Formats: sequence, C-alpha cells, structure tokens
Amino acid sequence: MTPPSLILGPLQRYAGERAATIWVETDGACDVAVRLEDGSEHRSRSFHVEGHNYALVHVTRLTPGERYGYEVFLDGVRRWPASDSPFPPSVIRAQAPNASFSLAFGSCRVALPNRAPYTLTRSQDKRGRGTGALYTLARRMQGQPMDAWPDALLMLGDQIYADEVSPGTREFIRTRRGTKSGPGEQVADFQEYTHLYYDAWGDPMLRWLLSTVPVAMIFDDHDVHDDWNASEAWVKKMREKPWWNERITSGFMSYWIYQHLGNLSPEDLAKDGLLRQVLEAEDAGPVLREFAHQADREPGASRWSYHRDFGNTRLVVLDTRAGRVLEEGRRSMLDPAEWSWVEEHATGGFDHLLIGSSLPAFMAPGLHELEAWNEAVCGGAWGQAAAKIGEILRQAVDLEHWSAFQNSFKDLVDLLGRVGAGERGDPPASITVLSGDVHHGYLAEVEYPRDRNLQSAVYQVVCSPLRNTLGAPEQLAMRLGWSRLGERVSRALARAAGIKPAGVNWRLTHEKPWFENHVGTVELRGRRANLKVERAVPAGTEDPDKALLEKILEHELA
Repeated sequence: MTPPSLILGPLQRYAGERAATIWVETDGACDVAVRLEDGSEHRSRSFHVEGHNYALVHVTRLTPGERYGYEVFLDGVRRWPASDSPFPPSVIRAQAPNASFSLAFGSCRVALPNRAPYTLTRSQDKRGRGTGALYTLARRMQGQPMDAWPDALLMLGDQIYADEVSPGTREFIRTRRGTKSGPGEQVADFQEYTHLYYDAWGDPMLRWLLSTVPVAMIFDDHDVHDDWNASEAWVKKMREKPWWNERITSGFMSYWIYQHLGNLSPEDLAKDGLLRQVLEAEDAGPVLREFAHQADREPGASRWSYHRDFGNTRLVVLDTRAGRVLEEGRRSMLDPAEWSWVEEHATGGFDHLLIGSSLPAFMAPGLHELEAWNEAVCGGAWGQAAAKIGEILRQAVDLEHWSAFQNSFKDLVDLLGRVGAGERGDPPASITVLSGDVHHGYLAEVEYPRDRNLQSAVYQVVCSPLRNTLGAPEQLAMRLGWSRLGERVSRALARAAGIKPAGVNWRLTHEKPWFENHVGTVELRGRRANLKVERAVPAGTEDPDKALLEKILEHELA
C-alpha cells in the first residue's frame, strides 16, 4: 500500500515562545509527525472531511529564541522536504521575549500562475495581474540571512477569489458540471473550494514560504463572494439564488479548515469544542456543515476575531465580514458579543497595538463621506424612493466599509482614542490599523482633538493588492476619493443627509497612494516602530524569478 503524500503544506501557523502549529492536507488518512532537528517528534492523527484529510500538529517544548529545522513524516515516511528540494530548510523560529519583531502583511491575491501572460499588467494583457509581491518576497528571502526574514505574515483577506477562480480551478469546475447556469465558473461547493486553495497555496515557492514564516489570516468578501454581507437587501437577494446555500456553507467550512483553525493558539484549540467533534468524527462533513449553516444564519453564534502577542506587541485581528448586523437602523460591523471581545483585548499596556482589519477604518476622505451618506440614504434619510436608489448604488460600487457602518466607525475611533490616552492601561507608543481590500496602498496619520490627550501615534496602513492590480478606471475613482474635489462633494452630500463630522482627521503622510502589487512590513523594537512598503517590479523581464522588491515608502511610526 502506497504511503500517503502531502497535497498542501506544511503551513506554519501559530508560533509563540514555546509552541507552534503546523497544518497539512494529505491524500489519505495517516499519522502526521513533525520531526525537529534535535530529534524530537510531535504527532497528530489526520481528520477527514468529505474525501479530504487534514492535520494540525502541535509542536511544544520549544526554547524561546531558538530555531528548529523540521521535516514532516506521514505514516513514518518523510514527505517534506522533497529529496531534491531547491529551497532552504523549513524552520520554526520560537519567539524571543523582548527581541525585535517584523510582521509582513498584505491582502488581495488572485491564484494565477507565476508566468506570462498572468504576470503582465492589465494594459498588456487582459489576463495579467502583475508580478506577485508574495512570490517575490519568498524568492528574495532565499538569498538573505534568516535574520532578515519577516518573523510572521498577516494575510488580510481575499486569500482566494471564489468569484474569480484560477485557471486550474476553472478547468476542474468544467469537468464536474455545466457553467451556463448557477454560479457559472465561480466556486459552487466544498470540493471546488478545496481545489482553489490548492491553486492558491500549491506553488513550490509559496509552499516553502508558508512552511517557514508563521502566517495569520482573516477572510474578506472574495473568499466567499464580492460584497459579501454588504447589506440586508444583499443577503436577501443572494439567499433567493438556488446555489447560494451550498456556496456559503462550503465557504465557511473551508475557511474553518484552511484558515481559521491555524489562527488559534494551542490554548484556544484545547478549549475548542468544534475541533473535538471534528477529530472524533469518521467524516466531519456533517458536523462542519451544521456549524457553517449556523455561522451564516446566526452571526453571534461564532467568533472569527482573534489576537496574538508578539513580545510586548499585541495584534487584534477583526472579523469585518461574517459577524455584521445588517438590519437597517442598527447596522454594526461586528455583533455586540464580538465587539465586547474586541474591547476586552484591544487595550493598553503594550509597546504597540496593531489592529488587523481587512477593511480600512480610515479610507480616502471622499470615499468615507460618500459611504456615510449612502448608509443614511439607504436608512431612509431622504425617503423610501431614495433609499431604493441608494441600495442599488451601495451594491453597484461596493459602499460597505467601516464608513458605511457609522456607529461602528465611531465606536472604533473612540476605542483607539481611549487606548491612546492611557484610559485602558499605559498608552502604546503606536496604534496602527493594518488593512487591505481597496486595491491601493497608503499610510495615513490620524489626528485626534487636543482635548482627547492622546499619547500614542495613530495610523492607518493599507497594503493591497499582493497580486490583483486595478484597471485604469478604478484607479481614477480611488484617486478622486483622495482629491480635494472628491472630498468636498462627498462631504456636502453627507452633511445634507445629516451625517456629522467624524471627529478625527486623517491625511496621507506621502504625496499619493500606490497601485502596484506590494507588501508591507512593520518592524518593531521596544517602543520604536518602522513601516516599510515595497512593490514588486519585473526588472525589465517577464520572468517572475527575475522580479525584485523596490521600496515605495519607509516611515517611522514611533
């Protein structure tokens, strides 16, 4: 009997001072062992979901600050690394207390091959999405000393595009069903989701990167569908489609397996009742389907937000999609229970506080005012006829960010202000919101009124896309949002709909936003913090292995 093989992974997920987790997908049920170079082995039995097998291995008893090369064995046979691997060894780096720490981050990455025509620009070829920043980062790391590598990676949404599938998944879909009806050439069910994840994470260069840099993730709309949970009317419209229930159920199932499970610390995993049920089931499909259906229909029944501590820096990652309250008049970005959790964990007492939100809290001022106006109009500020037109506009041009949930925006602004003023423990040196989604990048400094007595610097950083550049018309719209004209027009509309000023101001720290594929890195050392943003450039060739990362911006945050 042929021993099982790896389909995906290993992905290094959680990595703390004394423990780490390694995630794998295999082509059969098996015992999975992670063997460290010191000879110790850490084991887990795979679990089964509708024809697929997975395992999450807890690696324990690590020494803070130490580095451990590792291999992966399935039923006693080494399956990682391959004997002919051209890559450096995969390494677990246990966090060292009080050491410097670097976090790379970004969002919006379509799963396309790293070759022409896909590496070309949209203007060169309609299939082109540019050179991938994550791929280029992985390639650069192979020529660097380990000390220059990022210590962790944060993927801020749209890890996959269920509504813009990869060429491989498109062919897989065509072999299974017709595409003239239903969701067409978009993902329809769990099997198609698994194939899309394979295309997204299966490239050898990226597999090596994800095996050696611990990665945290959170979903955004395209992980399920464009504008997912934009409004109550949007949800009603989608639930009327005969294929939607299977799509949303499969989206939650696959997200729990491929992304959420690895976000949790070993302590949280030990308390996870759903994980216990999954491990005990012969086939966990029914268990996860019931959970996924409830997660869709009862947002407060599950919590996708989580936090991680890196030395004396806290990262709080917010779910800004699945837990929304969408009833007009009481719209909220997070349900009350999840917001209470955020308030509990987003506190002072740290050198730095990082807020991971797939959606920017502080958008281009023109877009912010436009979304606030639209929410008010959809809520009836200009009458029911205008509300219907406002809903059409909301869905047509994606008006569903924090600024389209004004009460939640004000709550977040207030929370960050209280943390920065020292009302929730010693104020951090910096409070930084890390975001994606909007397919352009920028750094904005947020200014609070003097009477708030803030002692922390507050910033919004957006790094999007990792790989999915906008076309010229969309870029023009984003530039207009940052223009004085766009801000004036949108502000006038917002005030006419009864929207009051935000109470804080924010402006770019640089001349204009950037639209190329790029990746950001926050470097933290004690009370100091530095941001570096780099874009992927092809260096005069279509060969992705000749691409380079070029610095766009470097800015001292604290």
